[in-house]
Amino acid sequence: MTKFNPTIGRWTRRRCNAAGKRVTDKKWVVNYRCPETGRKRRISFPTKAKAEAYRDALVAEVSGERYFNPNTNPSVAEVVEHWAETKRGTVKPQTIAGYRPLLKIIVGPLLQGSPQERVHYALTGEKPKHDTKLLEMLGPYKVSALTTAQLRRWHSLVRAEVGAHTANRVMSMLKGILALAEEDFGVRVCSMPTNLAKRKAKPKKEILSPEEVAKLLAHAQADKDRGIFYAFPFLTGVRVSEQLGLLWEDIDLDRNTITIRRVQERDGSTTDQTKTEAGEREIPISPMLRTMLLEWRVTCPRLEGKLHRVFPGPGVAQQWPLPRQAGGGPVLYSNFLKRYWRPAFKAAGLRYVTHHSARHSFVSTLQAQGVEVGLVAKLAGHANPTVTLGHYTQAVRGGAEALAVLDRAYQVESGS
Repeated sequence: MTKFNPTIGRWTRRRCNAAGKRVTDKKWVVNYRCPETGRKRRISFPTKAKAEAYRDALVAEVSGERYFNPNTNPSVAEVVEHWAETKRGTVKPQTIAGYRPLLKIIVGPLLQGSPQERVHYALTGEKPKHDTKLLEMLGPYKVSALTTAQLRRWHSLVRAEVGAHTANRVMSMLKGILALAEEDFGVRVCSMPTNLAKRKAKPKKEILSPEEVAKLLAHAQADKDRGIFYAFPFLTGVRVSEQLGLLWEDIDLDRNTITIRRVQERDGSTTDQTKTEAGEREIPISPMLRTMLLEWRVTCPRLEGKLHRVFPGPGVAQQWPLPRQAGGGPVLYSNFLKRYWRPAFKAAGLRYVTHHSARHSFVSTLQAQGVEVGLVAKLAGHANPTVTLGHYTQAVRGGAEALAVLDRAYQVESGS
């Protein structure tokens, strides 16, 4: 390998200024051959001292293997955009759109204002009419130039301006972004800061006990028109978008499986893509759910006379035996909550919990019954079991047996 030996020299630059007058500039230059490309480079400076400082830093970087070609060494803004591009096709567009305000906090500038103003500025670039200040973030910096201390200061600034939860979340995102940059661009990154200030403990999501879930499911089994709507998430652990996007073609009663492969958007349209790649999965059908699905399939509103959505709009009832009119279409999330979800808890005499709380009950109960966390994560659509352990009750035992365990956990003793 040729020895790296940058030299310092003088350079006289002659040019015509805007007024047409010929001027001469004398510069100090550092000449070297790039270790990566082998091409000659010449960097100019106004003084010899600055040229010498640059040369010494360059030699130190190369000897310590910390040198990067300035023409290929990406900025933080560039690797953030590269990370976002790698997510396309693996997560749905709505999820990527949700990343944008957080990525803006990394790249900057950060708007000092209300949360609504910051999100609006991140998505549109429009500043509020009143006077606001923009704070520089990490976007302009080269990845190789970042230091651990700089990241710590940035985290403290975000924590002060936005909040501890967001600061920790964007720091976690930045860790993944820099790891991808190191892998794809070959650029070395600094160590991530440790012992960062943490937010106050987040209160645990309120969930129903197994006894309360059993009471709700007993009520649902007696409610032939609407029971399946609010029992389903407790028996499958699906997200509300996955439940409302489910079609009858996704349910295989011969194999006793439900395939999650699409979601319903807020406007009622469906996207043939789950929240994340791991979200596409098969969920075994428990005996209780199988009975409810078989009963529901008989009376479920049709779309143009054919079974289509599992959870469709009811349409308009007609005098028996005429079928409902205009049924079979999508149920919007707001209507689902108003017509099916909220009334169920009041009718069953139970405290209200969110739809996502049913997902927590599903995961937590399986773990408490001894189902191994890897299988629980797979059924819930988590890419990594650490997500399951980090957000749900910890517990640590395939598929159909797990759902049978869930059924048994929710059974109410008859006392006989």
